[in-house]
Amino acid sequence: MGIIGTIVIGLIVGLIARFLKPGDDSMGWIMTILIGVGGSLAATYGGQALGIYQAGQAAGFIGAVIGAVILLVIYGMVTKK
Repeated sequence: MGIIGTIVIGLIVGLIARFLKPGDDSMGWIMTILIGVGGSLAATYGGQALGIYQAGQAAGFIGAVIGAVILLVIYGMVTKK
């Protein structure tokens, strides 16, 4: 259930982040999942670096969504036409 659970949570976090960030994010399901999982990882390691989380402690759902929104903003800057 570990990998499948990560994919499902990544999809949910990615969809919520895409809903919260204004603008058109034309990307597929796989990219949405990757943004969600990446946001969770970014929030976990960023929170540990700032001292919010202890070593080995994962970020919460809200932290993962915030991380995914930040990744969406960066993704939008990189792929800007």
